[in-house]
Amino acid sequence: MSMHRLARLLFLAALLAGCSSAPGTPTLADELTIYNYGDYIPKAVLDAFTEEYGVKIDYQIYVSPDEAAASVLDGSAYDVVLISSAQVPRLLQANALAKIDHQNIPNMVGLSANFRDLAYDPQNEHSVPYYWGATGLVYRTDLFQKPVTGWDALWETRYGKVGLWQEQRFVLGLGLQSLGYSANTEKPEEIEAALDHLMEMKHNAIFMETLNADTSTAAYALADGLVPMSLGWAYDALLGRDLNAAIQYVTPREGTMLWVENILILARSEKKYTAEVFINFLLRPENAAQYANEFYYAVTSEPAREFINPDILSNQAIYPTNEMLTRAEFILPLTAEGQALYD
Repeated sequence: MSMHRLARLLFLAALLAGCSSAPGTPTLADELTIYNYGDYIPKAVLDAFTEEYGVKIDYQIYVSPDEAAASVLDGSAYDVVLISSAQVPRLLQANALAKIDHQNIPNMVGLSANFRDLAYDPQNEHSVPYYWGATGLVYRTDLFQKPVTGWDALWETRYGKVGLWQEQRFVLGLGLQSLGYSANTEKPEEIEAALDHLMEMKHNAIFMETLNADTSTAAYALADGLVPMSLGWAYDALLGRDLNAAIQYVTPREGTMLWVENILILARSEKKYTAEVFINFLLRPENAAQYANEFYYAVTSEPAREFINPDILSNQAIYPTNEMLTRAEFILPLTAEGQALYD
C-alpha cells in the first residue's frame, strides 16, 4: 500500500471517529437537583443512577404540594420535580415546565393506558405519571370499639385527636365526599357545606406535620399512640403494620380520592437532557418495581409488574379492585375560579 493511500485511510478513520462525538451531541451534567415529597425515591435507585451515569443527585424535600408549586413559581433552582396532578395546570399556565423529548425516554412506552394523554397534559408533553394510589383512613383497630368504615369516623370524638395532613385537596375532598359531593366540585354551596362540616371536626383534629414524628408518614405517630386514626395511604398502613399489627387501612364507603404523582422538568433547567435520562432510568421496569416494593405504592409502568412482589400486587390498599374503583374519583385540576373558592 502506498504511503499516499495509507494517509488517506488514516484521515478517513479519524474523520469517522470524530463524527461519533460530533458537536451538538447532548452531554450529561455533573449534578441534577431533584425536588420531591419526602424520601419517595429509593436511595438504591438514586445511587445506581449516579454509579451508571456519573451524575450526582442533589435531593431536596418539600412538605406539601402547595408549598412545592409555590417554590417552583418563585424561581427556586430545581431540575426535576415530582408533584401531584392537581398542581400541573398552574405550572403549565406559568410556562414553568419544559416540553419533554419522548425520544430520550423510551421507557415511556411501558406506561399503562390509564396514564397516557391525561386531560391536564394531553400527549404527556410536559409530565410523566410515575406512581399513584387511593386515599383512605389508617387507624388502630385496638383503640376502636367497632371497625371504621367511612370518613364519618373522623368526627368521632371519644377516641382522641385524629390526624390530617396540610394538603388542601385531600382535606376539603374528604369533607366533600363525607357529604356525598364530588371531591372535584366547584359549586360554592357544596364547598361551603364541606367547610362548615370540617369546622365541626377542627377541635378534635391535628395536622400530622406538627407532631414530633416522621412527617412523611402517619405510621410512626399511629404506632406511638400520638393519634388513633389519620387520613392516610397504603404506605402508612403497610409500614404501620410492621410497627404495630393493629394498624389497618380502610377505603371509605363514601368514596376515595385517587392521585397521580408526576415527574416534571422545569423550563429554566439547563440540564434537560440529563433530566430525561434520569426519568428514563426511573421508568426502567426493575427500578419502577423497586419503588413499589419499597414504598408500597402502585406504579404506572406495566412491565414493572413482572418484578413487583406478588403480595403487593394482590394488596387492595395498593392496587384497588375494580369494585373499589367504582367509588373512586381522581383528584382533578380546578379552574382558576374553582381554585379561588378552595383557597
